[in-house]
Amino acid sequence: QVQLVESGGGLVQAGGSLRLSCVASGLTWGSYAMGWFRQKPGKEREFVAAIRWPAVSTLYHDSVKGRFTISRDFAKNPVYLQMNSLKPEDTAVYYCATKALGYGSSWGTSSASREYDYWGQGTQVTVSS
Repeated sequence: QVQLVESGGGLVQAGGSLRLSCVASGLTWGSYAMGWFRQKPGKEREFVAAIRWPAVSTLYHDSVKGRFTISRDFAKNPVYLQMNSLKPEDTAVYYCATKALGYGSSWGTSSASREYDYWGQGTQVTVSS
């Protein structure tokens, strides 16, 4: 069974940095995407960033380009979301998710939350002004 566990959230001042981690277990797919999404109070869940494995490629929402970096060093290590130059509007619950690629789901649709099969429990990020 696939399980995702996020960590690294917290309270930070505007302009500061945080690094989120997502540890995945039970993955057996040969090719998959790992995504980060966030949900602000009263809003729908929105895409933040995604990474494809093992043919590494990354995808970002325009609002975080140049500030956030998604990465993964080795197949069994966590997926990280390095968040720099944080703004109060980045405040949200951040979720890690994963989906298989090549089973009716492509890398090109990796910004769509409905495409993802498994989700973590979320970690709160609060950016104070």
